[in-house]
Amino acid sequence: MEIVMDALKVIFRIVTILPFMLAIGLYMGKRSIGELPVFDFLVVLVFGAVVGADIADPNIDHIHTVVAMIAIALLQKLIIKIKLKNQKAGKLFTFEPTVVMYQGKFLRENMKHIQYSIDNILQMLREKDVFHTDDVELAIVEANGRLSVKLYPSKETVLREDMAIYKKGNDYEIPVILDGRVQKDLLKHIGRTEAWLMDELEKAGGMKASSVFYAGVTGEGKLVVSLKDQALTDVPPVNH
Repeated sequence: MEIVMDALKVIFRIVTILPFMLAIGLYMGKRSIGELPVFDFLVVLVFGAVVGADIADPNIDHIHTVVAMIAIALLQKLIIKIKLKNQKAGKLFTFEPTVVMYQGKFLRENMKHIQYSIDNILQMLREKDVFHTDDVELAIVEANGRLSVKLYPSKETVLREDMAIYKKGNDYEIPVILDGRVQKDLLKHIGRTEAWLMDELEKAGGMKASSVFYAGVTGEGKLVVSLKDQALTDVPPVNH
């Protein structure tokens, strides 16, 4: 009987703690779940340990876990405010960016200082589609552990402005039908009416909104449509 009661207590804790974790996570903000600097990583680690202990051990007082979670979230917010207001204090809670390559050469001492091997850097370069080290003008390991790479100008991808080719902005699709449902607010946003949309669907082959999986309006006013039962035969196979 005691085992059953403990199991029910664990289930109750999971059901009650997950919504609370979601609320705390949303309060802590996008920063806490993105690319984590060291302090934010430790906050999330402690956060998970506290919740895990609460769920696994029915003897732990549930209210203490709730208090601990609130305290962790408030501490994280406080530290972020300190970092924003005082740059010197902020440096105490994170790593500094480190230059690991310059003018195609590896900076061994800097790599040793942050404990990155040459294999680590080479892998990170490949992930950036860089396969020749002499193409690299500058490479920096950021505070979150990611590698930022600046190639020599002659090795960089050609931009439109380099070729004097200009394209106007705001050239993106606005979804007006999602899974058969007309998005009336978005139609209004682009200055179109539902009657206009139905007319366009009629011109495109007498389609009904309920049969459309996705429809979007481009910046040029063109309607792009994908049907729910649309069959394609030329999709290339992707196998692992």
